[in-house]
Amino acid sequence: MSNKVIMLGNEAFARGAYEAGVKVSAAYPGTPSTEISENLVKYDGVYAEWSPNEKVAMEVAIGASVSGVRALASMKHVGVNVAADPLYSIAYSGVNGGLVLVAADDPGLYSSQNEQDSRMVARAANVPVIEPSDSAEAKEFIKFAFDLSENYDTPVMVRTTTRLSHSQGLVELNVRIEPEDKPYERNMQKNVMMPGNAKLRHIVVEERNKKLALDAAEFPINKVEYNDKKIGIITSGIPYQYVKEVLPNASVLKLGLVNPLPRTLIEEFAKNVEELYIVEELEPVIEEQVKSWGIKATGKEIFTIQGEYSANLLRKALLKESLDLEAPAQIPNRPPILCPGCPHRSVYSVLNKLKIHAAGDIGCYTLGAVAPLSVVDTTVCMGSSISMLHGMEKAKGREFIKNWVAVIGDSTFMHTGVNSLMNMVYNQATGTVMILDNSTTGMTGHQDHAATGKMLSGEPTYAINIYHLCKAIGIENVYEVSAFDVDTLEETIKREVARDAISVIITKAPCALLNKEPIKFQYKIDADICKKCGSCLKPGCPAITKCEDGTIKINDTMCNGCGLCASKCKFGAISKVEL
Repeated sequence: MSNKVIMLGNEAFARGAYEAGVKVSAAYPGTPSTEISENLVKYDGVYAEWSPNEKVAMEVAIGASVSGVRALASMKHVGVNVAADPLYSIAYSGVNGGLVLVAADDPGLYSSQNEQDSRMVARAANVPVIEPSDSAEAKEFIKFAFDLSENYDTPVMVRTTTRLSHSQGLVELNVRIEPEDKPYERNMQKNVMMPGNAKLRHIVVEERNKKLALDAAEFPINKVEYNDKKIGIITSGIPYQYVKEVLPNASVLKLGLVNPLPRTLIEEFAKNVEELYIVEELEPVIEEQVKSWGIKATGKEIFTIQGEYSANLLRKALLKESLDLEAPAQIPNRPPILCPGCPHRSVYSVLNKLKIHAAGDIGCYTLGAVAPLSVVDTTVCMGSSISMLHGMEKAKGREFIKNWVAVIGDSTFMHTGVNSLMNMVYNQATGTVMILDNSTTGMTGHQDHAATGKMLSGEPTYAINIYHLCKAIGIENVYEVSAFDVDTLEETIKREVARDAISVIITKAPCALLNKEPIKFQYKIDADICKKCGSCLKPGCPAITKCEDGTIKINDTMCNGCGLCASKCKFGAISKVEL
Protein backbone atom coordinates (compact mmCIF):
# COMPACT_ATOMS: atom_id res chain seq x y z
CA MET A 1 0.00 0.00 0.00
CA SER A 2 1.44 3.36 -1.03
CA ASN A 3 2.02 5.98 1.64
CA LYS A 4 1.69 8.78 -0.90
CA VAL A 5 -1.52 10.78 -1.13
CA ILE A 6 -2.72 13.84 -3.03
CA MET A 7 -3.04 16.86 -0.75
CA LEU A 8 -3.82 20.53 -0.96
CA GLY A 9 -0.90 22.70 0.02
CA ASN A 10 -2.72 23.62 3.22
CA GLU A 11 -3.39 19.97 4.02
CA ALA A 12 0.30 19.31 3.52
CA PHE A 13 1.25 22.12 5.90
CA ALA A 14 -1.01 20.56 8.52
CA ARG A 15 0.46 17.12 7.91
CA GLY A 16 3.99 18.49 8.16
CA ALA A 17 3.24 20.23 11.44
CA TYR A 18 1.75 17.00 12.79
CA GLU A 19 4.77 14.96 11.69
CA ALA A 20 7.07 17.56 13.24
CA GLY A 21 5.49 16.95 16.64
CA VAL A 22 3.51 20.16 16.99
CA LYS A 23 1.40 20.18 20.14
CA VAL A 24 -0.32 23.57 19.96
CA SER A 25 -1.81 25.41 16.97
CA ALA A 26 -3.66 28.72 17.01
CA ALA A 27 -5.18 30.68 14.13
CA TYR A 28 -7.90 33.00 12.96
CA PRO A 29 -9.62 31.87 9.75
CA GLY A 30 -8.61 33.79 6.65
CA THR A 31 -8.42 32.71 3.03
CA PRO A 32 -6.04 31.30 1.84
CA SER A 33 -4.80 29.89 5.18
CA THR A 34 -7.99 28.51 6.74
CA GLU A 35 -7.68 24.83 5.81
CA ILE A 36 -4.40 24.43 7.71
CA SER A 37 -6.17 24.55 11.08
CA GLU A 38 -9.23 22.69 9.83
CA ASN A 39 -6.98 19.77 8.90
CA LEU A 40 -4.57 19.97 11.82
CA VAL A 41 -7.38 19.68 14.39
CA LYS A 42 -8.14 16.19 13.05
CA TYR A 43 -4.81 14.77 14.25
CA ASP A 44 -4.46 13.19 17.68
CA GLY A 45 -1.93 14.79 19.97
CA VAL A 46 -2.44 18.32 18.62
CA TYR A 47 -4.43 21.03 20.36
CA ALA A 48 -5.79 23.41 17.70
CA GLU A 49 -7.98 26.46 18.25
CA TRP A 50 -9.62 29.38 16.54
CA SER A 51 -8.42 32.44 18.39
CA PRO A 52 -10.39 35.73 18.37
CA ASN A 53 -7.74 37.35 16.16
CA GLU A 54 -4.26 36.78 14.77
CA LYS A 55 -2.47 38.71 17.52
CA VAL A 56 -3.97 36.40 20.12
CA ALA A 57 -3.17 33.36 17.97
CA MET A 58 0.48 34.42 17.73
CA GLU A 59 0.66 34.99 21.47
CA VAL A 60 -0.90 31.60 22.22
CA ALA A 61 1.72 29.92 20.03
CA ILE A 62 4.47 31.97 21.69
CA GLY A 63 3.27 30.89 25.13
CA ALA A 64 3.33 27.25 24.09
CA SER A 65 6.84 27.66 22.69
CA VAL A 66 8.11 29.36 25.84
CA SER A 67 6.73 26.48 27.90
CA GLY A 68 8.79 24.06 25.81
CA VAL A 69 6.67 22.51 23.04
CA ARG A 70 6.52 22.99 19.28
CA ALA A 71 3.80 25.46 18.32
CA LEU A 72 2.24 26.80 15.13
CA ALA A 73 0.35 29.98 14.26
CA SER A 74 -1.24 30.37 10.83
CA MET A 75 -2.97 33.29 9.16
CA LYS A 76 -3.39 35.20 5.92
CA HIS A 77 -1.05 38.04 5.02
CA VAL A 78 -3.18 40.86 6.42
CA GLY A 79 -3.47 38.84 9.63
CA VAL A 80 0.30 39.10 9.94
CA ASN A 81 -0.22 42.84 10.39
CA VAL A 82 -2.45 42.15 13.37
CA ALA A 83 0.13 39.72 14.77
CA ALA A 84 3.08 42.02 14.08
CA ASP A 85 3.34 43.34 17.63
CA PRO A 86 4.21 39.99 19.26
CA LEU A 87 6.05 38.78 16.15
CA TYR A 88 8.60 41.60 16.18
CA SER A 89 9.33 41.11 19.87
CA ILE A 90 9.54 37.32 19.92
CA ALA A 91 12.19 37.63 17.19
CA TYR A 92 14.32 39.30 19.87
CA SER A 93 13.39 36.85 22.64
CA GLY A 94 13.83 33.71 20.59
CA VAL A 95 12.12 30.42 21.35
CA ASN A 96 12.21 27.37 23.56
CA GLY A 97 10.10 24.86 21.65
CA GLY A 98 10.10 25.41 17.89
CA LEU A 99 7.82 28.27 16.79
CA VAL A 100 6.55 28.58 13.22
CA LEU A 101 4.21 31.12 11.63
CA VAL A 102 2.56 30.19 8.33
CA ALA A 103 1.77 33.40 6.45
CA ALA A 104 -0.48 33.01 3.40
CA ASP A 105 -0.07 35.77 0.81
CA ASP A 106 -2.63 36.47 -1.90
CA PRO A 107 -1.02 37.59 -5.20
CA GLY A 108 -3.86 38.44 -7.54
CA LEU A 109 -6.18 39.56 -4.74
CA TYR A 110 -8.48 36.55 -4.91
CA SER A 111 -9.94 37.25 -1.48
CA SER A 112 -8.08 40.15 0.10
CA GLN A 113 -7.94 43.92 0.36
CA ASN A 114 -4.29 44.24 -0.65
CA GLU A 115 -1.34 42.32 -2.14
CA GLN A 116 1.23 42.92 0.57
CA ASP A 117 4.31 40.71 0.61
CA SER A 118 4.91 38.99 3.96
CA ARG A 119 8.60 38.60 3.18
CA MET A 120 8.97 42.34 3.70
CA VAL A 121 7.35 42.11 7.14
CA ALA A 122 9.69 39.25 8.04
CA ARG A 123 12.75 41.20 6.90
CA ALA A 124 11.74 44.14 9.09
CA ALA A 125 11.06 41.79 12.01
CA ASN A 126 14.35 39.87 11.59
CA VAL A 127 12.49 36.60 11.11
CA PRO A 128 13.77 33.87 8.75
CA VAL A 129 11.43 32.99 5.87
CA ILE A 130 11.11 29.60 4.18
CA GLU A 131 9.09 29.25 0.97
CA PRO A 132 8.02 25.91 -0.57
CA SER A 133 6.88 25.49 -4.17
CA ASP A 134 4.51 22.51 -4.04
CA SER A 135 2.57 20.33 -1.62
CA ALA A 136 5.43 17.88 -1.06
CA GLU A 137 7.73 20.73 -0.10
CA ALA A 138 5.01 22.33 2.02
CA LYS A 139 5.06 19.26 4.24
CA GLU A 140 8.83 18.86 4.35
CA PHE A 141 9.73 22.54 4.61
CA ILE A 142 7.52 23.13 7.62
CA LYS A 143 9.30 20.25 9.36
CA PHE A 144 12.62 21.85 8.44
CA ALA A 145 11.29 25.15 9.80
CA PHE A 146 10.77 23.68 13.26
CA ASP A 147 14.30 22.30 13.31
CA LEU A 148 15.62 25.66 12.11
CA SER A 149 13.63 27.45 14.79
CA GLU A 150 15.14 25.40 17.59
CA ASN A 151 18.66 25.25 16.17
CA TYR A 152 18.89 29.03 15.72
CA ASP A 153 16.65 30.13 18.60
CA THR A 154 14.24 32.04 16.39
CA PRO A 155 10.64 32.06 15.22
CA VAL A 156 10.42 31.07 11.55
CA MET A 157 7.91 32.24 8.95
CA VAL A 158 6.80 29.76 6.29
CA ARG A 159 5.38 31.75 3.39
CA THR A 160 2.71 30.35 1.13
CA THR A 161 0.44 31.88 -1.51
CA THR A 162 -3.10 31.22 -2.67
CA ARG A 163 -1.84 29.13 -5.60
CA LEU A 164 0.24 26.86 -3.39
CA SER A 165 -2.27 26.65 -0.54
CA HIS A 166 -5.11 25.63 -2.87
CA SER A 167 -3.22 23.47 -5.38
CA GLN A 168 -2.89 19.72 -5.03
CA GLY A 169 0.22 17.58 -5.18
CA LEU A 170 1.56 14.18 -4.21
CA VAL A 171 2.74 14.00 -0.61
CA GLU A 172 4.57 11.16 1.12
CA LEU A 173 3.25 10.45 4.60
CA ASN A 174 5.71 9.77 7.40
CA VAL A 175 5.29 8.93 11.06
CA ARG A 176 5.01 11.66 13.65
CA ILE A 177 8.08 12.37 15.69
CA GLU A 178 7.55 13.03 19.37
CA PRO A 179 10.25 15.45 20.49
CA GLU A 180 10.63 15.63 24.23
CA ASP A 181 9.20 18.75 25.79
CA LYS A 182 11.97 21.20 26.49
CA PRO A 183 12.22 22.15 30.16
CA TYR A 184 11.09 25.65 31.00
CA GLU A 185 13.94 27.72 32.33
CA ARG A 186 13.30 31.10 33.89
CA ASN A 187 15.37 33.66 31.99
CA MET A 188 14.10 37.20 32.37
CA GLN A 189 16.99 38.71 30.41
CA LYS A 190 15.94 36.63 27.38
CA ASN A 191 12.18 36.63 27.77
CA VAL A 192 11.27 40.04 29.23
CA MET A 193 11.55 42.61 26.46
CA MET A 194 12.09 45.81 28.39
CA PRO A 195 14.62 48.28 26.96
CA GLY A 196 17.74 47.10 28.77
CA ASN A 197 17.18 43.48 27.79
CA ALA A 198 15.98 44.24 24.27
CA LYS A 199 19.17 46.20 23.48
CA LEU A 200 21.24 43.11 24.29
CA ARG A 201 18.90 40.79 22.40
CA HIS A 202 19.06 42.98 19.28
CA ILE A 203 22.79 42.26 19.12
CA VAL A 204 22.01 38.53 19.37
CA VAL A 205 19.48 38.80 16.53
CA GLU A 206 21.95 40.48 14.18
CA GLU A 207 24.58 37.83 14.87
CA ARG A 208 21.97 35.13 14.31
CA ASN A 209 21.06 36.58 10.93
CA LYS A 210 24.70 36.62 9.86
CA LYS A 211 25.14 32.99 10.87
CA LEU A 212 21.93 31.97 9.12
CA ALA A 213 22.93 33.69 5.89
CA LEU A 214 26.31 31.94 5.99
CA ASP A 215 24.99 28.51 6.93
CA ALA A 216 22.14 28.68 4.43
CA ALA A 217 24.49 27.86 1.56
CA GLU A 218 24.44 24.29 2.85
CA PHE A 219 20.72 24.05 3.62
CA PRO A 220 19.04 21.29 1.58
CA ILE A 221 16.01 23.51 0.93
CA ASN A 222 18.19 25.69 -1.34
CA LYS A 223 18.84 23.86 -4.59
CA VAL A 224 21.13 24.65 -7.56
CA GLU A 225 20.17 23.10 -10.92
CA TYR A 226 22.90 23.71 -13.50
CA ASN A 227 21.89 23.17 -17.12
CA ASP A 228 22.45 25.62 -19.95
CA LYS A 229 24.50 28.37 -18.28
CA LYS A 230 23.63 31.03 -20.85
CA ILE A 231 20.58 31.80 -18.72
CA GLY A 232 20.46 31.59 -14.92
CA ILE A 233 17.34 32.20 -12.90
CA ILE A 234 16.99 32.82 -9.17
CA THR A 235 13.48 32.04 -7.99
CA SER A 236 11.44 30.55 -5.14
CA GLY A 237 7.97 29.29 -4.32
CA ILE A 238 5.30 28.81 -6.98
CA PRO A 239 7.18 30.86 -9.65
CA TYR A 240 9.72 28.02 -9.74
CA GLN A 241 7.05 25.85 -11.37
CA TYR A 242 6.52 28.41 -14.12
CA VAL A 243 10.26 28.77 -14.69
CA LYS A 244 10.66 25.02 -15.14
CA GLU A 245 7.72 24.91 -17.56
CA VAL A 246 8.93 27.79 -19.71
CA LEU A 247 12.73 27.29 -19.53
CA PRO A 248 13.32 23.62 -18.68
CA ASN A 249 16.95 23.80 -19.85
CA ALA A 250 17.95 26.95 -17.97
CA SER A 251 20.15 26.89 -14.87
CA VAL A 252 18.10 27.62 -11.76
CA LEU A 253 18.88 28.55 -8.18
CA LYS A 254 15.74 27.62 -6.27
CA LEU A 255 15.74 29.29 -2.90
CA GLY A 256 13.94 27.63 -0.02
CA LEU A 257 15.24 30.17 2.49
CA VAL A 258 14.35 33.64 1.22
CA ASN A 259 15.28 35.59 4.34
CA PRO A 260 18.10 35.97 5.13
CA LEU A 261 19.43 35.24 1.67
CA PRO A 262 22.37 32.81 1.28
CA ARG A 263 24.73 35.39 -0.18
CA THR A 264 27.71 33.11 -0.89
CA LEU A 265 25.46 30.64 -2.73
CA ILE A 266 23.89 33.41 -4.81
CA GLU A 267 27.23 34.97 -5.66
CA GLU A 268 28.63 31.60 -6.75
CA PHE A 269 25.59 30.93 -8.94
CA ALA A 270 25.75 34.39 -10.51
CA LYS A 271 29.41 33.85 -11.48
CA ASN A 272 28.54 30.65 -13.32
CA VAL A 273 25.80 31.97 -15.62
CA GLU A 274 26.04 34.47 -18.45
CA GLU A 275 22.73 36.27 -17.95
CA LEU A 276 20.92 36.34 -14.61
CA TYR A 277 17.20 36.82 -14.04
CA ILE A 278 15.29 37.01 -10.77
CA VAL A 279 11.72 35.74 -10.88
CA GLU A 280 9.60 36.49 -7.80
CA GLU A 281 5.96 37.46 -7.34
CA LEU A 282 5.02 40.78 -5.75
CA GLU A 283 7.85 42.89 -4.31
CA PRO A 284 11.51 42.75 -5.46
CA VAL A 285 12.64 41.39 -2.10
CA ILE A 286 15.33 39.07 -3.49
CA GLU A 287 16.17 41.34 -6.42
CA GLU A 288 16.96 44.47 -4.41
CA GLN A 289 19.34 42.62 -2.11
CA VAL A 290 21.11 40.81 -4.93
CA LYS A 291 21.61 44.03 -6.88
CA SER A 292 22.85 45.79 -3.73
CA TRP A 293 25.76 43.31 -3.70
CA GLY A 294 26.85 44.54 -7.12
CA ILE A 295 25.46 41.55 -8.99
CA LYS A 296 24.01 42.38 -12.40
CA ALA A 297 20.54 40.89 -12.79
CA THR A 298 17.24 41.53 -14.53
CA GLY A 299 14.02 41.44 -12.56
CA LYS A 300 11.19 43.90 -12.24
CA GLU A 301 12.38 45.73 -15.36
CA ILE A 302 10.53 43.03 -17.30
CA PHE A 303 8.29 41.45 -14.64
CA THR A 304 5.33 43.03 -12.92
CA ILE A 305 5.05 43.80 -9.21
CA GLN A 306 1.30 43.28 -9.40
CA GLY A 307 -0.69 40.08 -9.34
CA GLU A 308 0.06 36.42 -9.85
CA TYR A 309 2.64 35.13 -12.29
CA SER A 310 1.98 32.46 -14.91
CA ALA A 311 3.86 30.47 -17.52
CA ASN A 312 2.48 32.75 -20.24
CA LEU A 313 3.69 35.85 -18.39
CA LEU A 314 7.19 34.37 -18.27
CA ARG A 315 7.08 33.38 -21.94
CA LYS A 316 6.22 36.93 -22.90
CA ALA A 317 8.84 38.52 -20.63
CA LEU A 318 11.74 36.07 -21.04
CA LEU A 319 11.24 34.70 -24.54
CA LYS A 320 9.59 37.78 -26.03
CA GLU A 321 6.89 35.51 -27.41
CA SER A 322 3.86 37.13 -28.91
CA LEU A 323 1.14 34.86 -27.64
CA ASP A 324 -1.61 34.53 -30.22
CA LEU A 325 -4.12 33.11 -27.82
CA GLU A 326 -7.72 32.74 -28.79
CA ALA A 327 -9.90 35.50 -27.45
CA PRO A 328 -11.76 34.34 -24.37
CA ALA A 329 -15.42 33.52 -24.80
CA GLN A 330 -17.65 36.51 -24.26
CA ILE A 331 -19.69 35.65 -21.21
CA PRO A 332 -21.90 37.86 -19.08
CA ASN A 333 -20.17 39.68 -16.27
CA ARG A 334 -20.87 37.93 -12.97
CA PRO A 335 -19.84 40.16 -10.08
CA PRO A 336 -19.84 38.66 -6.57
CA ILE A 337 -23.20 38.81 -4.88
CA LEU A 338 -24.78 37.85 -1.59
CA CYS A 339 -26.39 34.39 -1.57
CA PRO A 340 -30.16 33.90 -1.87
CA GLY A 341 -31.64 34.23 1.60
CA CYS A 342 -28.62 36.07 3.01
CA PRO A 343 -29.71 38.12 6.05
CA HIS A 344 -27.24 40.88 5.11
CA ARG A 345 -29.31 41.61 1.99
CA SER A 346 -32.35 42.28 4.13
CA VAL A 347 -30.45 44.69 6.37
CA TYR A 348 -28.91 46.52 3.43
CA SER A 349 -32.23 46.81 1.66
CA VAL A 350 -33.52 48.80 4.63
CA LEU A 351 -30.41 50.98 4.80
CA ASN A 352 -30.69 51.60 1.06
CA LYS A 353 -34.32 52.62 1.42
CA LEU A 354 -33.39 55.06 4.20
CA LYS A 355 -30.47 56.41 2.13
CA ILE A 356 -28.03 55.70 4.96
CA HIS A 357 -24.31 55.37 4.39
CA ALA A 358 -22.41 52.50 6.00
CA ALA A 359 -18.80 52.38 7.12
CA GLY A 360 -18.03 48.79 6.19
CA ASP A 361 -15.79 46.01 7.37
CA ILE A 362 -14.26 42.72 6.19
CA GLY A 363 -16.71 39.89 5.58
CA CYS A 364 -19.48 38.73 3.28
CA TYR A 365 -21.30 41.94 4.12
CA THR A 366 -18.63 43.92 2.26
CA LEU A 367 -20.71 43.01 -0.80
CA GLY A 368 -23.17 45.64 0.38
CA ALA A 369 -20.93 48.05 -1.54
CA VAL A 370 -22.00 46.73 -4.95
CA ALA A 371 -25.18 47.40 -6.91
CA PRO A 372 -28.06 47.27 -6.44
CA LEU A 373 -27.67 47.65 -2.66
CA SER A 374 -24.77 50.15 -2.83
CA VAL A 375 -24.80 50.95 0.87
CA VAL A 376 -21.22 50.37 2.05
CA ASP A 377 -19.02 53.42 1.43
CA THR A 378 -15.73 52.33 3.06
CA THR A 379 -13.85 49.11 3.83
CA VAL A 380 -10.29 49.10 5.14
CA CYS A 381 -9.57 46.24 7.53
CA MET A 382 -10.98 44.05 10.29
CA GLY A 383 -12.71 46.16 12.93
CA SER A 384 -12.20 49.46 11.12
CA SER A 385 -15.85 50.29 10.51
CA ILE A 386 -16.56 51.28 14.11
CA SER A 387 -13.35 53.28 14.53
CA MET A 388 -13.94 55.08 11.23
CA LEU A 389 -17.47 56.08 12.24
CA HIS A 390 -15.97 57.43 15.46
CA GLY A 391 -13.33 59.34 13.51
CA MET A 392 -15.97 60.84 11.23
CA GLU A 393 -17.90 62.20 14.17
CA LYS A 394 -14.82 63.65 15.83
CA ALA A 395 -13.85 65.29 12.55
CA LYS A 396 -17.19 66.60 11.32
CA GLY A 397 -19.52 66.52 14.31
CA ARG A 398 -22.73 64.75 15.24
CA GLU A 399 -24.77 66.07 12.31
CA PHE A 400 -22.44 64.46 9.75
CA ILE A 401 -23.05 60.91 11.01
CA LYS A 402 -26.81 61.17 11.44
CA ASN A 403 -27.19 59.33 8.13
CA TRP A 404 -24.31 56.91 8.78
CA VAL A 405 -23.95 53.59 10.57
CA ALA A 406 -21.04 51.23 11.08
CA VAL A 407 -21.66 47.64 9.96
CA ILE A 408 -19.64 44.69 11.19
CA GLY A 409 -20.15 40.93 11.39
CA ASP A 410 -20.26 38.87 14.56
CA SER A 411 -16.90 37.17 13.98
CA THR A 412 -15.21 40.44 13.01
CA PHE A 413 -16.74 42.14 16.03
CA MET A 414 -15.13 39.52 18.26
CA HIS A 415 -11.88 39.90 16.27
CA THR A 416 -11.22 43.63 16.73
CA GLY A 417 -14.58 45.38 16.65
CA VAL A 418 -15.10 45.20 20.40
CA ASN A 419 -11.95 47.27 20.96
CA SER A 420 -13.28 49.96 18.64
CA LEU A 421 -16.62 49.98 20.41
CA MET A 422 -14.89 50.39 23.77
CA ASN A 423 -13.05 53.35 22.27
CA MET A 424 -16.37 54.97 21.36
CA VAL A 425 -17.59 54.58 24.93
CA TYR A 426 -14.34 55.83 26.45
CA ASN A 427 -14.13 58.90 24.21
CA GLN A 428 -17.77 59.93 24.63
CA ALA A 429 -18.84 59.28 21.07
CA THR A 430 -22.27 59.01 19.53
CA GLY A 431 -23.31 56.92 16.56
CA THR A 432 -25.01 53.68 15.58
CA VAL A 433 -23.16 50.41 15.21
CA MET A 434 -24.90 47.49 13.48
CA ILE A 435 -23.57 44.02 14.27
CA LEU A 436 -24.78 41.68 11.52
CA ASP A 437 -24.90 38.45 13.50
CA ASN A 438 -25.22 35.44 11.19
CA SER A 439 -23.74 33.00 13.72
CA THR A 440 -20.59 32.15 11.80
CA THR A 441 -17.44 33.35 10.08
CA GLY A 442 -19.15 33.22 6.72
CA MET A 443 -16.66 34.55 4.18
CA THR A 444 -13.98 31.96 4.93
CA GLY A 445 -16.25 28.93 4.99
CA HIS A 446 -18.36 28.85 8.18
CA GLN A 447 -15.81 28.62 10.95
CA ASP A 448 -16.91 29.03 14.55
CA HIS A 449 -15.81 31.85 16.83
CA ALA A 450 -16.11 32.93 20.45
CA ALA A 451 -19.81 33.76 20.16
CA THR A 452 -21.06 30.59 18.39
CA GLY A 453 -20.72 28.09 21.21
CA LYS A 454 -18.39 25.67 19.42
CA MET A 455 -14.61 25.27 19.39
CA LEU A 456 -12.54 24.39 16.31
CA SER A 457 -12.73 20.74 17.39
CA GLY A 458 -16.53 20.90 17.37
CA GLU A 459 -16.65 20.62 21.14
CA PRO A 460 -19.36 22.77 22.74
CA THR A 461 -18.20 25.74 24.78
CA TYR A 462 -19.56 28.88 26.37
CA ALA A 463 -20.95 31.25 23.74
CA ILE A 464 -20.15 34.86 24.50
CA ASN A 465 -23.36 36.88 24.37
CA ILE A 466 -22.79 39.90 22.14
CA TYR A 467 -25.80 41.74 23.55
CA HIS A 468 -24.57 41.41 27.12
CA LEU A 469 -21.01 42.22 26.06
CA CYS A 470 -22.15 45.53 24.58
CA LYS A 471 -24.12 46.26 27.73
CA ALA A 472 -21.14 45.37 29.92
CA ILE A 473 -18.89 47.97 28.30
CA GLY A 474 -21.37 50.70 29.10
CA ILE A 475 -23.77 50.99 26.15
CA GLU A 476 -27.33 51.57 27.31
CA ASN A 477 -29.05 51.39 23.93
CA VAL A 478 -28.57 47.85 22.62
CA TYR A 479 -31.26 46.16 20.53
CA GLU A 480 -31.64 42.74 18.93
CA VAL A 481 -33.80 42.61 15.81
CA SER A 482 -34.49 39.83 13.34
CA ALA A 483 -32.68 40.65 10.11
CA PHE A 484 -35.83 39.76 8.17
CA ASP A 485 -38.24 41.84 10.27
CA VAL A 486 -37.81 44.79 7.94
CA ASP A 487 -40.51 46.96 9.54
CA THR A 488 -39.04 46.75 13.04
CA LEU A 489 -35.56 47.08 11.61
CA GLU A 490 -36.48 50.25 9.72
CA GLU A 491 -38.15 51.76 12.78
CA THR A 492 -35.14 50.90 14.98
CA ILE A 493 -32.56 52.31 12.57
CA LYS A 494 -34.46 55.58 12.07
CA ARG A 495 -34.77 56.03 15.82
CA GLU A 496 -31.18 55.16 16.69
CA VAL A 497 -29.34 57.19 14.06
CA ALA A 498 -31.19 60.22 15.42
CA ARG A 499 -30.19 59.47 19.00
CA ASP A 500 -27.41 61.59 20.53
CA ALA A 501 -25.72 58.60 22.12
CA ILE A 502 -24.03 55.36 21.21
CA SER A 503 -26.41 52.64 20.12
CA VAL A 504 -25.92 49.10 18.92
CA ILE A 505 -28.36 47.22 16.72
CA ILE A 506 -27.69 43.48 16.52
CA THR A 507 -29.45 41.95 13.52
CA LYS A 508 -30.04 38.26 14.14
CA ALA A 509 -30.46 35.59 11.46
CA PRO A 510 -28.18 32.65 10.65
CA CYS A 511 -26.28 32.42 7.38
CA ALA A 512 -28.57 30.81 4.81
CA LEU A 513 -25.94 28.16 4.09
CA LEU A 514 -25.89 26.95 7.71
CA ASN A 515 -29.31 25.39 7.33
CA LYS A 516 -28.75 21.80 6.21
CA GLU A 517 -32.40 20.84 6.54
CA PRO A 518 -34.62 20.51 3.45
CA ILE A 519 -36.38 23.75 2.52
CA LYS A 520 -39.95 23.59 3.82
CA PHE A 521 -41.44 26.48 1.87
CA GLN A 522 -40.66 28.96 -0.89
CA TYR A 523 -42.23 32.05 -2.38
CA LYS A 524 -44.12 32.34 -5.65
CA ILE A 525 -45.29 35.31 -7.70
CA ASP A 526 -48.90 35.47 -8.87
CA ALA A 527 -48.61 36.93 -12.37
CA ASP A 528 -52.24 38.06 -12.30
CA ILE A 529 -51.64 40.25 -9.25
CA CYS A 530 -48.06 41.37 -10.00
CA LYS A 531 -47.86 45.00 -11.20
CA LYS A 532 -44.28 44.56 -12.50
CA CYS A 533 -43.21 47.51 -10.35
CA GLY A 534 -39.84 45.94 -9.59
CA SER A 535 -39.87 46.53 -5.83
CA CYS A 536 -38.99 42.89 -5.20
CA LEU A 537 -35.96 43.27 -7.47
CA LYS A 538 -34.41 46.13 -5.51
CA PRO A 539 -32.60 43.95 -2.90
CA GLY A 540 -30.84 42.15 -5.77
CA CYS A 541 -31.68 38.57 -4.81
CA PRO A 542 -30.28 36.25 -7.51
CA ALA A 543 -33.34 34.01 -7.16
CA ILE A 544 -35.59 36.70 -8.68
CA THR A 545 -35.32 37.60 -12.34
CA LYS A 546 -37.10 39.88 -14.75
CA CYS A 547 -37.95 38.23 -18.04
CA GLU A 548 -37.77 39.86 -21.47
CA ASP A 549 -41.54 40.35 -21.51
CA GLY A 550 -41.36 42.25 -18.22
CA THR A 551 -42.76 39.50 -16.03
CA ILE A 552 -40.94 38.72 -12.76
CA LYS A 553 -40.28 35.17 -11.67
CA ILE A 554 -38.72 33.40 -8.69
CA ASN A 555 -36.33 30.56 -9.51
CA ASP A 556 -37.48 27.67 -7.32
CA THR A 557 -34.03 26.03 -7.53
CA MET A 558 -32.53 29.02 -5.70
CA CYS A 559 -35.26 30.34 -3.41
CA ASN A 560 -34.79 29.26 0.20
CA GLY A 561 -37.84 30.96 1.63
CA CYS A 562 -36.39 34.00 3.41
CA GLY A 563 -39.44 36.10 2.49
CA LEU A 564 -37.58 39.37 1.83
CA CYS A 565 -39.19 39.74 -1.58
CA ALA A 566 -42.67 39.31 -0.11
CA SER A 567 -41.98 42.07 2.42
CA LYS A 568 -41.19 44.43 -0.46
CA CYS A 569 -44.37 43.74 -2.44
CA LYS A 570 -47.16 46.26 -1.77
CA PHE A 571 -49.71 44.35 -3.77
CA GLY A 572 -49.62 40.93 -2.13
CA ALA A 573 -48.45 39.28 -5.34
CA ILE A 574 -45.82 37.15 -3.59
CA SER A 575 -47.02 34.37 -1.33
CA LYS A 576 -45.52 31.57 0.69
CA VAL A 577 -45.96 28.05 -0.68
CA GLU A 578 -45.29 24.98 1.43
CA LEU A 579 -43.24 22.23 -0.20
